[in-house]
Amino acid sequence: MGLKVQNVSKSFGEKLAVDNISFEINKPGVFGLLGTNGAGKSTTIRMILGIINKDSGNITWNGKEVERKYVNFGYLPEERGIYPKVKICDQLMYLAKLKGMKKKEAEESMDFWLKRLEVEEYRNLPAEKLSKGNQQKIQFITSVIHNPELLVIDEPFSGLDPVNTELLKSAILELVDKGTYIIMSSHQMASIEEFCTDILILNKGKTVLEGNLKEIKEGYKANKAELITKIDVTDIIQKNGLKIEKELNNQYEISINEESDVQKLLKDLVQKDIVVEKLEIKKPSLNDIFIEKVGDK
Repeated sequence: MGLKVQNVSKSFGEKLAVDNISFEINKPGVFGLLGTNGAGKSTTIRMILGIINKDSGNITWNGKEVERKYVNFGYLPEERGIYPKVKICDQLMYLAKLKGMKKKEAEESMDFWLKRLEVEEYRNLPAEKLSKGNQQKIQFITSVIHNPELLVIDEPFSGLDPVNTELLKSAILELVDKGTYIIMSSHQMASIEEFCTDILILNKGKTVLEGNLKEIKEGYKANKAELITKIDVTDIIQKNGLKIEKELNNQYEISINEESDVQKLLKDLVQKDIVVEKLEIKKPSLNDIFIEKVGDK
């Protein structure tokens, strides 16, 4: 049954922060909640988690109106909040008990997550002794230590290097496999494309795009091509009437109007005996779609 948001609105004084939005997550997975700063994402999240009250509409979890007692949720906010002077083990235990866990159960979960995210060695250190990336991993543990059914993660990869980003990504996928419902909010569109089946984009509190990401992208025609060659082919691309958007070390991103433009370019390159290492026709990325929907007109 999962999470269902129906016609929900919220105002703060004269400002309408969220305007009649609807979406649902009816199976475990990652749902992308997107928008520019001030679009209404945080307000929506706080209403879903029962932190603030909605003005109108319905938010249900497994068919029941959202209340703290009905939703076992975890929340990783964009604003980080671990205690700098407190030992990692002490604050994890404290937060686990706040979520209703018994000491033995909390210790087992703590041990699992500290090992899983490779921060065991820091358990008896105060948080301020940890790097920003390791503090971020501890903050993630605070949001999952109690095995939430619904997890909301806001910019989860902020401050992480590529190795630790992959570590956290694998942990998120494991949570999905275990049946966790996850809402991810991020400005890193590549991460949203990697994880999310369905998305919702907000702009000034209103829904501007919502649905299955694959189906959304299929609704757009191809508008770019990626070309990699052994030598500089700038002149050939331009003589074919195509615009180069980006170029680095003979790797080109090219704007196209029709897929036939790429076929003509390929024919020209082959006739000139130029080795083509890669030529791929591409539809707009989520980043392109996001800018189209919420960027300045």
